[in-house]
Amino acid sequence: MGGDHAPAVTVTGARLALERFPSITRLYLVGDEETVKREVDAQLFADARLEIVHAPEVVDMGESGLKSVKQKKKSSINVMADMVKAGDAQAMVSAGNTAAMVASSRVKLRCLEGVEMPGIASPLPNEHGPNNILDAGANVHAKPLHLLHYAVMGTVYARRVQKIKDPLVGLMSVGEEDEKGTDFTREVFALLKEARGIHFIGNVEGHDLFATPLHVTVCDGFTGNVVLKSCEATAKMVSKYLKTEIKANPITAIGGLVAKPAFDSVKRRTSYDQVGGSPLLGVRGVSIIGHGSSNEIAIMNAIRVAVESVQHEVNPQIEEAIAALR
Repeated sequence: MGGDHAPAVTVTGARLALERFPSITRLYLVGDEETVKREVDAQLFADARLEIVHAPEVVDMGESGLKSVKQKKKSSINVMADMVKAGDAQAMVSAGNTAAMVASSRVKLRCLEGVEMPGIASPLPNEHGPNNILDAGANVHAKPLHLLHYAVMGTVYARRVQKIKDPLVGLMSVGEEDEKGTDFTREVFALLKEARGIHFIGNVEGHDLFATPLHVTVCDGFTGNVVLKSCEATAKMVSKYLKTEIKANPITAIGGLVAKPAFDSVKRRTSYDQVGGSPLLGVRGVSIIGHGSSNEIAIMNAIRVAVESVQHEVNPQIEEAIAALR
């Protein structure tokens, strides 16, 4: 029921996922049963692995996440979390209220052994593979230890799911030198420098996000969310400017047509649709958070991320890596 284009794109994305990922043995569409069934029937969507689970309440995008856990126990997000907690499902996916996904996952699923606070890993396109911003908004009041755990969890995720052999970890700061930053970042730096099991390359800055060999960038949730949304807004602005200038006169319009394959290729490489969803790392079970404007391809890929996280046993690996720190 969540997202700007639900339930149509959610149902379509689920159908595409079942078509492309045969390892899925059961897929639950959780939401208002009548609404969801109407959309399923309209798409002639029939699959023995599909089941609709009724959830009469919906968490609106502007609602408090923690309040929604307490006051809307039958919302689709809370029903999903209950299913994962009970073992009826292994993963939950939503393009709805991010705060509600985080709150419901934390309260109902709890954190993995040794993890104090979960974090959202949002991959940015980088010349050397995905660069996971962690945390991208789950925890705005982070402690240094939380960022150490983010580095460890991001490393496990990058290695297991994204198949990066030796993930490189950077700490978001205002300069590359070791002593740069605030008291908080310098304390985090010291922890990361001494940590086992991660390949820490030091402080990184904004210009490193897309070009420097980097696979995990750790920061508090406030900083990560600002970075992520600023990058999204910049990409949209550049795209809008390009379209305006290309259409400005016949010559540039012809040039735009000639260059269209290149533009399409860049769009595919940088599009959130291909990423699909961001995992909330550190909770028991798998919780995947999609963008509010997700289309059907993004929903399909969010489900793919959930499948891969389960298949590659990310959570047991995280618990083992966190235990090694102690």
